[in-house]
Amino acid sequence: MSEKVLVVGGGIAGLASGLALARANAYVQILERAHEFTELGAGVQLGPNVTRILNAWGLLPAIQKVASYPANLNARSAQSGEVLATLPLSDMTTRYGAPYITIHRADLHHVLLQEVRLQGVDLQCNTHVQKLDQDSQQVSVTSSVCRTTQGMANAITAAGALDQASQEIANALVIADGVWSTLRQQLLDDGPARMSGHVAYRALVLQADLPAYLRTQDVSVWMGPNVHVVQYPVRGGDWLNVVCLTEGQLQGITLQDPQDWNLSKTPDETSADLQSALRGTCAHLQALVEACGNWRLWPLCDRPPMQSATQHAQGRVALVGDAAHPMRPYLAQGAGMAIEDAAELAHQWTALANQDVPQRFAAFAQARWQRNACVQARATRNGEIFHVSGALQWARDVGLRTLGERLMDMPWLYGR
Repeated sequence: MSEKVLVVGGGIAGLASGLALARANAYVQILERAHEFTELGAGVQLGPNVTRILNAWGLLPAIQKVASYPANLNARSAQSGEVLATLPLSDMTTRYGAPYITIHRADLHHVLLQEVRLQGVDLQCNTHVQKLDQDSQQVSVTSSVCRTTQGMANAITAAGALDQASQEIANALVIADGVWSTLRQQLLDDGPARMSGHVAYRALVLQADLPAYLRTQDVSVWMGPNVHVVQYPVRGGDWLNVVCLTEGQLQGITLQDPQDWNLSKTPDETSADLQSALRGTCAHLQALVEACGNWRLWPLCDRPPMQSATQHAQGRVALVGDAAHPMRPYLAQGAGMAIEDAAELAHQWTALANQDVPQRFAAFAQARWQRNACVQARATRNGEIFHVSGALQWARDVGLRTLGERLMDMPWLYGR
């Protein structure tokens, strides 16, 4: 009989973990708090370290139908518009054995969800997991299930009006419920994630609606003092994902719930914020930002880099994705590290099949925590480099002009 694994959270991390473990012959049940399995957000970049895994799972044909394959990654000056350096992306398959793609988060989520269903994973929505318990033989979770109609589920869940408490018992538990995971607090008791003071303004725009000179099939990072803008194509190149990341606390918005990361201001307030952040930048970049609408705000939250394997697994419980190692998006590896976690979980599940779950999860944690800590630290460092000013900005730009491709390529990341 297959061992049972509970996965809490139905986002990219949870679906990837559920899929990987189901492929490793576990019986998987995914518990999701929302009334349906869906994904918010906009675009995501997936390097060859990630697409190599998706290819091994047989997902690249489906992903190819909705992804974009940018030719280049350009580092640009936000002030002058100069292309400081270019890293070719179209030859990533030759160099690293897998492509570099950009994709809408919802499209990636849909592909994973479809495959999870094909693998026979048990999917449960409207399930708010509130408590975990474990001993040497099993792990259990206590949940409250909302019995309302789907249209009211989110509102009532937010209000805390849940009923029908139930318990699930399994051989193992994977916590994949994001940066504000309450189960992490029960397991590690290490406090909540921290507000970084950085904010992302995100927008999607149909490329056909843009002037020709603003359309692109490349990834570009525009770097300026205390701000940078990232743009890249999604959905087969028909749409452009634009993100403006700036330093400074949210002003004009009161966060009733720190988990409410998908916010908006009035158009005038957003325009004023972006104009202030992009003051002194080039006309091309300002025209791009002005051409976008329906901006959403994303307060960036993270944790310090992981310090030990115990932050990844304890006993019969493992943490993956943002529940384990939330990071700033300045290395474009948040989703990637979650998918790597899932692949390593499945690897140890199979390789150590003759050992008990705590031994398998301990091996998973030892294999993952240092790499995730490194990526967390590099992501934070990248943000500092992107946002420098004065003499440091001058030195950064000279370095990119001189050693651009060598500085931008990351064999340590993409090559495994």
